[in-house]
Amino acid sequence: MIYSPYMEEGKDRSSFTRITLQAVVVAVVLVVGFVGGIAVGAGGTGKVFSSIPLIGDGLDATPDESADMGDFWKAWNALDARFVETHASSSIPSSKEKLWGAIQGLADAYGDPYTVYMPPEEAKVFQDDISGNFEGVGMEIGVKDDLLTVISPLKGTPAERAGIRAGDSILSINDTPTDGLSTDEAVKLIRGPKGTEVRFKMLREGEIIDITVVRDRIEVPAIEHSLDQASGVYTISFYSFTGNSADLFARAVQGFKQSGSDKLLIDLRGNPGGYLEAAVTIAGHFLPDGSVVVTEDYKGKRENIVHRSRGKGSVSADTKVVILINQGSASASEILAGALQDEGRATLIGERSFGKGSVQELVKVGGGALKVTVARWLTPKGTSISDGGLKPDIEVVRTQEDATAGKDPQRERAIEFLKTGK
Repeated sequence: MIYSPYMEEGKDRSSFTRITLQAVVVAVVLVVGFVGGIAVGAGGTGKVFSSIPLIGDGLDATPDESADMGDFWKAWNALDARFVETHASSSIPSSKEKLWGAIQGLADAYGDPYTVYMPPEEAKVFQDDISGNFEGVGMEIGVKDDLLTVISPLKGTPAERAGIRAGDSILSINDTPTDGLSTDEAVKLIRGPKGTEVRFKMLREGEIIDITVVRDRIEVPAIEHSLDQASGVYTISFYSFTGNSADLFARAVQGFKQSGSDKLLIDLRGNPGGYLEAAVTIAGHFLPDGSVVVTEDYKGKRENIVHRSRGKGSVSADTKVVILINQGSASASEILAGALQDEGRATLIGERSFGKGSVQELVKVGGGALKVTVARWLTPKGTSISDGGLKPDIEVVRTQEDATAGKDPQRERAIEFLKTGK
């Protein structure tokens, strides 16, 4: 199964691109043969763009009369008149470069890690990345509690093999401190050619550790599903929501039905998301047609968008369902888990999810791209996914010691619940 830039998008409307996972962050960290995440069309066609349509024409350029720009021009002119280069890294920027820096500062003032301005060179890298032209370490990163954080390393990737874990805080990349660094800037440091190294200084449970990862091409694993004969529990594990995840999940559901089991375990641990349409389609196996899966809340700035199940509830309502989540479960994983939890179709077991529940748009400005958070995801009961993620119904922690010893108390607790109902 291949997963691309960890971008999720519901529809492409009015020539703008909407990114629902902190997409660009990891787009450049991953390498896949298929760059996805930009699903378009109300019917969920799952088309993938090779370039990004940006809002650019018809934008309002009317000055805000309430803003006194005098101090801005004083600073501009003072720098022009007085700045002297004192070391090799300093330089006299062109007028365009100063404008780009001003827009970056304006975006930063909003205090949202996903609202950023990418100058032309960075914007081009972004477009190249979502076209699938990148190599890296195979992990999703985002910002949590003002720290650059690993959402999840992908299974079987260099990041996982090197020992990087979901929840690790990244303190430095190749000796560059990440304090104040945007995810987009971090990605530029992390990406690189196959065979080269990237060094991380991580903070994990109060301890600082050094990890070196050798970059490679990334192959994301396919959905895995099987019946545990001893417990009678059928498990479906998948690691991202790709363009073909819905089809793969449908086949896994057929395997579940043929097994004769009435106990289903869906493992979304370490799944950082992907296509919104895949999450909505998969939810349709459990929810009646027309049921709310997730709502894009624009807080009155435009009409909310409600995504509804188009399925017929192919999985029997009598089926006991558990979903395993952890802090590596993000975005589309949270959309699916939140919908089934709210509708009483699944019990969530594990640890609180990551909490990536916002939507971004790309706006063409100054030759570059302004990425703006425009909405948040709400579960069917109105819970904002961004507000701390999803809380499991039954909390079970899996420690590093458990993982090292090959123990999985979360899965064990899920099997116990499926067998006993408590």
